[in-house]
Amino acid sequence: MSCTCMELALQGERLCKAGDCRAGVQFFEAAVQAGTDDLKTLGAIYSQLGNAYFYLQDYPKALEYHKHDLNLARTCRDPVGEAKASGNLGNTLKVIGKFDEAIVCCMRHLEISRELSDRLGEARALYNLGNVWHAKGKHMGRTGNQDPGEFPPQVKECLQKAAQFYEENLSVVKELGDRSAQGRACGNLGNTHYLLGNFGQAINYHEERLSIAKEFGDKAAERRAFTNLGNAHIFLGEFEVAAEHYKKSLAIAKSLQDRALEAQACYSLGNTYTLLRDYPMAIEYHMRHLRIAQELSDRVGEGRAYWSLGNAHSALGNHESALDFASKHLQISKEIGDETGQMTAQMNLSDLKSMLGIDTQGDQANKDKEDVPDIALRRPERARRFSMENMEIMKLTPDKKEKEKIEGGARPKQKVQKSASIATDMDHSAHPGKTQIADRDSKKNGLSEEMDEDSFFDLLSRFQSRRIDDQRCSFRLLESGPVTPKSVPATKPTDLASLVASPGTEELMDMVAGFQVSRMNDQRASLPAFPGLNSGAVINQLLTRGQDRQVPDDSFFEMLMRCQASRLEDQRSELPKELPHPTVPDEDFFSLIMKVQSSRLDEQRSQLPKKNAPSTPGKKKKKGT
Repeated sequence: MSCTCMELALQGERLCKAGDCRAGVQFFEAAVQAGTDDLKTLGAIYSQLGNAYFYLQDYPKALEYHKHDLNLARTCRDPVGEAKASGNLGNTLKVIGKFDEAIVCCMRHLEISRELSDRLGEARALYNLGNVWHAKGKHMGRTGNQDPGEFPPQVKECLQKAAQFYEENLSVVKELGDRSAQGRACGNLGNTHYLLGNFGQAINYHEERLSIAKEFGDKAAERRAFTNLGNAHIFLGEFEVAAEHYKKSLAIAKSLQDRALEAQACYSLGNTYTLLRDYPMAIEYHMRHLRIAQELSDRVGEGRAYWSLGNAHSALGNHESALDFASKHLQISKEIGDETGQMTAQMNLSDLKSMLGIDTQGDQANKDKEDVPDIALRRPERARRFSMENMEIMKLTPDKKEKEKIEGGARPKQKVQKSASIATDMDHSAHPGKTQIADRDSKKNGLSEEMDEDSFFDLLSRFQSRRIDDQRCSFRLLESGPVTPKSVPATKPTDLASLVASPGTEELMDMVAGFQVSRMNDQRASLPAFPGLNSGAVINQLLTRGQDRQVPDDSFFEMLMRCQASRLEDQRSELPKELPHPTVPDEDFFSLIMKVQSSRLDEQRSQLPKKNAPSTPGKKKKKGT
């Protein structure tokens, strides 16, 4: 049986290394089903299964097997296995957004690596911690739509911690002489300083990343470095330098035959030439981006292209073309539910129609007329209806004087005085004086009849209690049928002994106790179970071996409290997920272009003349006349 499990695991490992992780997972799952008593083999299978599921983006399954790996390593008192499993678990938790738990796991990986003097493991732990803090900062800052360097203090704190861990990682990998790891650290440091607004430092790190990528011939990393350099130069106002970097990024994307990356480079170039006010070149690159976005069915990218093209044509004075692109932008924004895009497109359409002399108010009036029935259009003008002013306010709750009557007997019916609208209109046209008197009387009655606050809350509590009663379950205490509230008489204190001694009470208490026990069981923690382990005797020997087991220290309980605190985050509502946009880069500086465009509008505004007191030269006012 053990050999069969080993053979299946080896075949799964070969398939995963060949890139066929889906088939490899099937062999690993079969190995778990076959089972083994070798704990090292079982731990290796857990680790490989977690990594394979992570690659397949099945993060719940990856989390499950990495937890099995961690529990097994702790049970076996294997610090190396615990460090490796903690790192894998931290990476998985980071991807699913549980950053605090991920930090705890990565810190445990770092602590064990330093205890074992494992410099390579220490470098990996530092790199993972930088990634978690960087991801947490970006996640916290994504809701504000701020430009780099303008994030709130809590976001900047996360990014600064990420930079600290990346710098420690860089020093360790330099000591180890790992040039590839140095390139990764420099790239991440450049991205972090870019978000912090340190664009000069970001450029230095990205240039170092570019040189290392050229050493290894890593074209993908080289393209990323050129793109990041272009983004940093944009915020320094060096648009010509940024355009050169984007062109090199576009050339590499073409050589890699990646249409989405090519579209991203075209989009960035179009925006850069817009900032340079070279609108013909901007239109050329935005049209290339539009064609690729349509080819890849990227509706978000297509909407951005129409938006950019409309702005460029408007700047050139081609208002008819700009109107066409703005209409298409509005249509796509409605389709994908982009409220900001809809508002922007509607404002652009309004401005363009006013420039072209199109009567937008007339169109809106005609549209409103189309929504009104013909009979309403033919209706003659008449005086305003006063039927609602003559209607009495319905009493939702009884007055205090009637409270005793309601509690003692049946609830009185409440009436609402109706008034015919036709009769009111006729009276208003025939006797305008009477109508004014009636209006004054009705206003006095409306002010005098205020709702009783205590009665209102009494009614509210009654409705709330009904909602709670709807969630209660009924019990069959007697054989005659369910007990309803009407059939239960009022119990006096002297009858408590007889009620407790009744035959149905004991069954009721047993049922309540059963419910309470099930609730307690839901909150209990279960001991780790290891799928694929044939015999539990091996685990029992490990658990009972040695009488000198240490009591968990304060750091363990501190880690436990952090993990418990993160459970509250699981109950929070998520932000709406963004639609995929493969042709639009993540670091989109479109807001910067909007600021530049708005400054151009301000330059075209005229100032109102200052109002000065009229004065006639050579003449003075006489005082006292």
